[in-house]
Amino acid sequence: MSAAEWKKKCGTEWGLQGAPMPDSVDWKSVCEAKPLGRNLLKNPAPLGLDKDAPPPEPELPEVPGRGPPRFQPDGDFSSWTTSIEVLPYDSSGIPAGAVICALPQYSWFTLEQVVDLKAEGLWDELLDDFQPEIVIQDWYEESQLHESIYQLHVKLLGTDKSTVISEHTVNPSEELSTYSHNWKEVSHVFSGYGPGVRYVHFLHRLKNSFLNDFFPTLFTGSSVIVRPVKSSS
Repeated sequence: MSAAEWKKKCGTEWGLQGAPMPDSVDWKSVCEAKPLGRNLLKNPAPLGLDKDAPPPEPELPEVPGRGPPRFQPDGDFSSWTTSIEVLPYDSSGIPAGAVICALPQYSWFTLEQVVDLKAEGLWDELLDDFQPEIVIQDWYEESQLHESIYQLHVKLLGTDKSTVISEHTVNPSEELSTYSHNWKEVSHVFSGYGPGVRYVHFLHRLKNSFLNDFFPTLFTGSSVIVRPVKSSS
């Protein structure tokens, strides 16, 4: 196909009405990269779980484990940068003089990933002038471990990978008075964010607990999707 035909194919496929499509762009590469409407995060479910199936019930061992504390679930975390923050023991609710055999040790497990929008096939004029919607979605388990078990922080970054053009933070509190064990959805749409965005920095933190055994907060279905929809400022 000719360059003009590739350009027409891209425009038709994504319905990019009014989007700038300069001839200087390599439209064959853009069409083959399919940057619009697909998840740009790599390895979005590193624990191997599916949001369309209920989260697995925690397995309680017959004999408590005697090994060293664990602070990270099992999984394939390729494409993610991970880190662990072990939190100090919380004895605030314990009455004076009470004898404590063991306290849960909490930790935050952080996973982050940076999406290079141009490397994925998007082009300057689309990002700067059209400013397509950037849709964030994530799912985490109601693990009932603590009232704060999940945090999300997404930043839209400029060409230097450090200038923050727009950001969104989620830090929900869990309702522990009634038992519930489902996936909870977190989502956000970046719109009208201004010119200059070239990277998306996705970071989420899950709280885990260790008390004779390891109890994680699970997650799945993390996504960053650029939609062929013009931002409403």
